Amino acid sequence: MIFLRVFSSFDSTFACMKLSKTDQNILQIALPAIVTNITVPLLGLVDTAIVGHMGSASFIGAIAVGSMIFNLVYWVFGFLRMGMSGMTAQARGRRQVEDIVRLLGRSVAVSLSIASLLLVFQWPLRELMLMLIHPGEGVRQLAEIYFNIAVWGAPAVLSLYGLTGWFIGMQNTRIPMLVSVAQNVVNICASLFFVYALDMQIEGVALGTVVAQYAGLIVAVLSLAPSFFLYRGRRSWRRLGRGFRWQSLRSEWGRYFRVNRDIFLRTLFLVGVNLFFTSAGARQGEVVLAVNALLMQLFLLLSYFLDGFAYAGEALGGRYWGASDANAFHDVVRRLFRWGGALALLFSIVYIVGGEPFLHLLTDNVSVVKASRSYVGWAYLLPLAGVAAFVWDGIFIGITATRAMLISSVVAAMVFFFTALLLMPLWGNHGLWCAMTLYLLTRGLVQTLLFCNIRLK
Repeated sequence: MIFLRVFSSFDSTFACMKLSKTDQNILQIALPAIVTNITVPLLGLVDTAIVGHMGSASFIGAIAVGSMIFNLVYWVFGFLRMGMSGMTAQARGRRQVEDIVRLLGRSVAVSLSIASLLLVFQWPLRELMLMLIHPGEGVRQLAEIYFNIAVWGAPAVLSLYGLTGWFIGMQNTRIPMLVSVAQNVVNICASLFFVYALDMQIEGVALGTVVAQYAGLIVAVLSLAPSFFLYRGRRSWRRLGRGFRWQSLRSEWGRYFRVNRDIFLRTLFLVGVNLFFTSAGARQGEVVLAVNALLMQLFLLLSYFLDGFAYAGEALGGRYWGASDANAFHDVVRRLFRWGGALALLFSIVYIVGGEPFLHLLTDNVSVVKASRSYVGWAYLLPLAGVAAFVWDGIFIGITATRAMLISSVVAAMVFFFTALLLMPLWGNHGLWCAMTLYLLTRGLVQTLLFCNIRLK
């Protein structure tokens, strides 16, 4: 409730500022989303902090391996959120209440189906991921224990993906923020209780994470109830029920899976690029690997903010696209690029001025900080290189132009791999960073060109 009051005060502040109505709408969506993005990593940070005091490095390694597995798996299924937000926003723009409610039912049904498959095939999934990561025997045994417990959180996590996308499509990012805050509070309390009160070790950490995930799901579901009861009554529940029926699901099955298929394939290319970037850095030694990881943290921090404005693009862009309001749609696009460009420029300036002190906050390893000086210039360029890709992603998700997103990712990935393989033998790690910079630039450029061929129906 405190967070909701804070953002209610922001609304009045926006009204007093000389901002257009569109800018106010953008900020009302973007700011809670940014808070959510910043709090999400705290789930992993809390787990790491708790196991870090268990006396063995194997516990930290097991958490790192387990978190990596679930981050990769859940990242692949990110289409459950992204596809949902665009279709919901368009249905809202068309004022089709039946479609809005059916989309919610369809999303939950698909999310639970995928989660069920993960639970059924959890053993081969676990073995495959551990084979790819190949940790030491001690870490592997602990990672198996963590995985065997944490995997039961999949129904909650994937259902939350769909619900979050639905809320974003309805231009409500405050409930996802509330869910994220609730998850972190419950995770801290539950993990500490299981570990210290019940004398559990990594099992307690994993169980605390699962409890927090289901607590977040409960908060999200309870947040749905008032709108159904107060505004739509029993008719909305009947609509929601029809959303789970096979006949209803089948009616828009083609579009639903076409949209999500493109996002799924696009995500695979993103995962491939990031895995290659990490592995290529690792092959150059531990110091270079550490340097790359630290510098990517600078870009990751920026992404939390840019993603907030991308969410605004999903919600507002999709709404005006669904309403066939060309003027409002293009106004949103222009203003999102102004906000994104200003933010990217600000982060670049901040990194130039305070980049090295920030690295000292992340590590006290003198050799790593010293080595990072040779590559920190790339971190200055990444915000400006990547801003267009972030903004366009939000717009394209909102208008469900997912094929364009896939095309841009394929072209950008080809540029990345070609550049990396060509320049790394000549420039070493500078060649790798050059490839990543060109990758981000290419995504934004290709999306810009593709957008020129998209017309509002």
